[in-house]
Amino acid sequence: MVRIVAGVAGGRRLAVPPHGTRPTSDRVREAVFSALVARRDLEGARVLDLYAGSGALGLEALSRGAAHVQFVESDRRAAGVLRRNIETLGLGGRGGTAAQVSAADVRAVLRGDPGQPYDVVLVDPPYALDEEALGGVLNALVGGGWLAPAALLVVERPAKAPTPAWPDGVFALTQRRYGDTAVYYGCAP
Repeated sequence: MVRIVAGVAGGRRLAVPPHGTRPTSDRVREAVFSALVARRDLEGARVLDLYAGSGALGLEALSRGAAHVQFVESDRRAAGVLRRNIETLGLGGRGGTAAQVSAADVRAVLRGDPGQPYDVVLVDPPYALDEEALGGVLNALVGGGWLAPAALLVVERPAKAPTPAWPDGVFALTQRRYGDTAVYYGCAP
């Protein structure tokens, strides 16, 4: 069972796609958001959730006060489940502007115009995504104007994978391990 940990939707359950995604566990999500709120107030933040799956990370951010979350998920079935989760939890905001879902490839989206930059970026790719591809995503975030000043980046990887190489302009803050999962935190200048 996947649920929202805290905020206005705290305790509410999320639907998950039947296969092909790996939702972040409640324990890891709680730890991630404890680390985030220790560094930045999420109230009013703009959040980008890449490889969103069921939307658990971005929905947690909305529940805790983020003003806007852009979800990017390439699997159309998972994107459909994500849209239903937004609707079920009532976190779409007035006119649906608080939560937007792009059912598209992350790299294709990052080649586009970000509009306004993001304060927090959550990157939870499939564990099979190789380090070179992950590096390309992180570089596109920096080079494409996706990051606001002092934006926080969170990257979730398998604990056995190498530490992600942060692009120039992003510095490592910390990393934590939770069983088979490692979470890396970085900050834009």
